[in-house]
Amino acid sequence: VFIDLEGFLLVEAKFQMNYIIGAFKPACHVSVTFSDAKSRKQVPLKKENGQTVMVALFRSLENISGLVSVEPVLGKKVDHNGIKVELLGQIEMYFDRGNFYDFTSLVRELDVPGEIYERKAYPFEFSTVEMPYETYNGINVRLRYVLKVTINRGYAGSIVQYQDFVVRNCTPAPSINNSIKMEVGIEDCLHIEFEYNKSKYHLKDVIVGKIYFLLVRIKIKNMDLEIRRRESTGSGASTHVETETLAKFELMDGAPVRGESIPIRLFLSPYDLTPTYRNTNNKFSVKYFLNLVLVDEEDRRYFKQQEITMYRLG
Repeated sequence: VFIDLEGFLLVEAKFQMNYIIGAFKPACHVSVTFSDAKSRKQVPLKKENGQTVMVALFRSLENISGLVSVEPVLGKKVDHNGIKVELLGQIEMYFDRGNFYDFTSLVRELDVPGEIYERKAYPFEFSTVEMPYETYNGINVRLRYVLKVTINRGYAGSIVQYQDFVVRNCTPAPSINNSIKMEVGIEDCLHIEFEYNKSKYHLKDVIVGKIYFLLVRIKIKNMDLEIRRRESTGSGASTHVETETLAKFELMDGAPVRGESIPIRLFLSPYDLTPTYRNTNNKFSVKYFLNLVLVDEEDRRYFKQQEITMYRLG
């Protein structure tokens, strides 16, 4: 009898590898389905891996209900020490990745310890859930809402499944919305006035305004209006600020003369805007600014920035 020792070792190694892979396969499939999944609006959500998925959209104080389905892998049973579903509102700082700050945490126990031999569905409901903050994916911070299903199996290792959803909260139009009027200039060189029709805008609004040139003694090449978003995370000495330009709109190309006026009409709907967030759960803030940029013929740049408030119209 001849034994191919190398071949035997190779077969044994493959068997061990298959055993290891099989050991890490989940003992069951877990899924979460919302009760009104067919009728509820779906919106895109960008995941950590960069992929975009469609998820359910909710507002604060809505009921969140559905079914958790647990289906054992064919031929297996699932021994467990209990099953629960949690509704979590979390904030994650990217410089502290993996550590979530829970500002909402609700729990529903779905099953007592036991065994599952075939597919089993568990209904759940969270009534009039207060979700005060909107879902937000920024440069250094993420605010998310998730349903977390946990099948506790002790030493066998718990099985955990996440189902994200998005929260957007609408607000009524502000009763007071003052216009913005400002003067800016360089002594004996430039003097301009600019005005915007209001200081608070909803996400699909139009910025309407005008710029007046009262004194022009420098050769201006062009003028742009930018929408900038400023994200602040942390507090005190550890505060981190990131500013990004979301829109750039050319107002003028060429040199203006004294007495000239330039109209402004900038539609906001094409841009990826969020409401203004002010010290959200003491973790982060998001502010918006209109930035007026003038460039002269020597490529010197002159800036004037004005904060505006963004809100989601109900």
